[in-house]
Amino acid sequence: MFGSPTEPQSRGWPAIQSGRHVLISAPTGSGKTLAAFLASLDALFQKGMTSALPDETQVLYVSPLKALSNDIRKNLQEPLMGIRSLLVAMEGRDIEIRAEVRTGDTSAAQRQALAKKPPHILVTTPESFYLLLTSESGRRMLRTVRTLIVDEIHAVVDDRRGAHLALSIERLAALTGHPLQRIGLSATQKPIEEVARFLVGSSAVGAAGDPDCVIIDTGHRRQMDLAVELPKSPLEAVMSNEIWEEVYHRLAS
Repeated sequence: MFGSPTEPQSRGWPAIQSGRHVLISAPTGSGKTLAAFLASLDALFQKGMTSALPDETQVLYVSPLKALSNDIRKNLQEPLMGIRSLLVAMEGRDIEIRAEVRTGDTSAAQRQALAKKPPHILVTTPESFYLLLTSESGRRMLRTVRTLIVDEIHAVVDDRRGAHLALSIERLAALTGHPLQRIGLSATQKPIEEVARFLVGSSAVGAAGDPDCVIIDTGHRRQMDLAVELPKSPLEAVMSNEIWEEVYHRLAS
């Protein structure tokens, strides 16, 4: 169960649903990754309600971080299973939406399974994204992509890895043959317009240098709840085991 939407989510969802390129800039932990994933899941479930979803990849999520597993479980797999369970309970029907991870650690057998039955959402790294573009089976899988999500885009925007990723994005746009919506997720950066220009590519930048992109900048600070807490037992020069145990229980709770 999720609480109220965060600012990046409440502002990001309408922009993403409009079909335009979107860049969400927000501090870490503000829910921007979930904003992109939930919008994509909503679009897939809406399609699945009207007709059977074909076995083709429609959403490509690229992150420069190697430790994807925990983030994907929290921001994609858990919402996906929750929506499917709710749909079964309310409508009596199930819509299968599959999400898979493709990185350098993916075995040959798993890669072959992905090529044979592509997931609706493919999660990968910039390097594995490039490798997919170099193989016939990979290009066949990526040809149907309609939404590209680039997470942690600020981490690559100013280095050689970013230049390589930008080339892969343009190759994907040429491969699909249809409009490709680009969604960028960034920590707070200045100037944020530079990150937006990186996301959309030179063909979507006006003569004045303005990127054709909805920029959602929620600021540079997170709201914090700070307090000073002391153990109930009196503090001493040498802390007893009882006091430490009290501290550990409070930290755990």
